[in-house]
Order: sequence, then C-alpha cells, then structure tokens
Amino acid sequence: MKTVVACGALALDVRRIAERRRWDLKVVPVSALLHNHPDRIDAAVAALSAAHDVVAVAYGDCGTGAALDGFPRLEGEHCYDVFARAEVRAALEEEPGTYFLTDFLARTFEHTVWRELGLDRYPELREDYFRHYRRVMWLAQRPMPATRDAAARAAERLELPLVVREVGVDGLERQLERLLRPTAAVTPEAH
Repeated sequence: MKTVVACGALALDVRRIAERRRWDLKVVPVSALLHNHPDRIDAAVAALSAAHDVVAVAYGDCGTGAALDGFPRLEGEHCYDVFARAEVRAALEEEPGTYFLTDFLARTFEHTVWRELGLDRYPELREDYFRHYRRVMWLAQRPMPATRDAAARAAERLELPLVVREVGVDGLERQLERLLRPTAAVTPEAH
C-alpha cells in the first residue's frame, strides 16, 4: 500500500478524499504542532518516509525554507494556498493584515495557537503577536456550525472581525491527484 505523509492539519482531509475516491492509500500524519518549529518538519517527514513506501508528502513549504522540496509534495507556501490559493491572494491584496484559519486551525486554535504561543499564561503577548492583523478569515472546507463557532471564538480571542470564505477541499484534491497519478494508488473515480 502506498503512503502519503501528511501534516496533521491536512491528514483528516487527505484521508477523507482517499476514501471517497477509493484510493488504496495509507495516510501517516505528522504532528501539526511542528508548525511552531518548522526547522523540525523535514526530519519528521524524512523519518516517516524511510519507514514507509511514501509516494507523496501532503505539506506546503510551511516555513521549512524549501527543506521539503526533495519530496513530491503539495504546491504552495502553506495549507491556505493548498485549499484556496486564489482566495488567499485576493484576500491579502484586499487586506494584507489577514490572519487565516482552516477548519483544523479553527477547531484547534485554543491548543495549537493560544496555548502553544503561551497566550494562556501571558495574554499581554497577544498585542505583540497579532498587532498587525486587521481581520481573521476562515477558509471553510466544511462550513459546519461547530467549526463556525470555533472560528468565531478564535477571532474573538484575537479581538478581530471574522470573515468567512467557503472554499471546500477541491484545491487539495486536485493537488493530491496530480501527485498520485503516476502511481498505482489512484484509480479514476467520479466525485
């Protein structure tokens, strides 16, 4: 069975796409908390790649400084580009101070951002970390009420207005298909 090493922030979506498309694929996640230590991502991916028959890496660059470019990986700087490259570019052109949330980041904001950055212990750092942001944009893959509420709570924590863009997972799916097409893991399947 072919394996995709996936960022923990993308692993659930990669798995859902693979199941829906009936791709014979194993998804091995890497902790999403490594985004707070991008210098460690390439070693984690390399270790998993050595242990599995890896055909693709479901990561953008994610602050690694091109360290993942030796692997067949998703295009883009980060998962925001993977899900919605055009929407992200347009949002930043409209308001450069846009803080993006994906479904994963909205759901896990309290842990992956607030606590990991120490804001639960030092709330005064919020201004240092986020002073240049003017809004939060949730790039909704699946706009469910619970995730919408989580995105609203994250925006409230940051004391910023929330904007919602429904983007789905088509961008991720197209990139996965491009990466996996040469392998036997992908069979043509209608959506």
